[in-house]
Amino acid sequence: MPIDMNSVTRKGIVLAGGSGTRLHPLTLACSKQLLPIYDKPLVYYPLSVLMLAGIKEILIITTPDDQASFKRLLGDGGPWGISIEYAVQPEPRGLADAYIVADAFLDGSPSAMVLGDNLFFGHGFTEMLHTACMSDVPTIFSSHVSDPHRFGIVEIDGDDKVVSIEEKPQNPKSNNAVTGLYFFNAEAPAIARQVEPSLRGEIEITSIIQHYLDRRHLRLQQLHRGFAWLDAGTHASLSDAGEFVQTLQQRQGLLVCSPDEIAFNMGFITLDELETNADKLSKSSYGLALKAVVQDRRSKANHDRQN
Repeated sequence: MPIDMNSVTRKGIVLAGGSGTRLHPLTLACSKQLLPIYDKPLVYYPLSVLMLAGIKEILIITTPDDQASFKRLLGDGGPWGISIEYAVQPEPRGLADAYIVADAFLDGSPSAMVLGDNLFFGHGFTEMLHTACMSDVPTIFSSHVSDPHRFGIVEIDGDDKVVSIEEKPQNPKSNNAVTGLYFFNAEAPAIARQVEPSLRGEIEITSIIQHYLDRRHLRLQQLHRGFAWLDAGTHASLSDAGEFVQTLQQRQGLLVCSPDEIAFNMGFITLDELETNADKLSKSSYGLALKAVVQDRRSKANHDRQN
């Protein structure tokens, strides 16, 4: 069932800061979120998650040096029918710091934050996002991983409820990793300000999650078997993500995580506006794929009118 766009008050955050040291030398002169994942810059993928959720007011958090490049790429979001604003995170102080940076932008609204190097793909994901977006209960997403030492890990009981959460544990209690996607209520910035830095010197997102868990006010959405959650933060995972998208698009002939196509499908822009976007990119394979979408939609519309 389509989401009621008029009822969405949640605002979105893409955390696209950090120094990207695991990707050096690629990121010595360029933010990792601007690197290519096949035919689109990496930041398109998390941005598409917020748009699929029905969120139209989005804040992009960047480093001071990279903000101008993001503005050149994304602008104000107008061509996609959304509003994009920008804020600077002077230094990486932990994921929870994003809520402090975004406090003025959120202005008392609930939020959905997605990390700038995360890619999600799977059947039923849009419905999961809509449910989380419209819920009053803070929601996190988990995915089964083979290397739980690298992630925040949740322990789950027989009713699929969170029992505990631990950041990068030496002795993991499960293989269920918390993904880089968080739907929190309006309290998140205030909670973040109370978080004490961890031994790593960062204010951890797991501390905010623990706050909700302590109050039994937390919902877990597990990403089922076969669902793809990719963290493109290393050379290998960046390459894997590009190959994943390339394989899907070439095999199916469909775009993956295209903000342009999503904007049209969500009713943010018209078919004519989608065609204008496609025309501006017509010399690239991505632009040609968008033009194919426009042609297909026009053909279907003509067929429906004739019948």
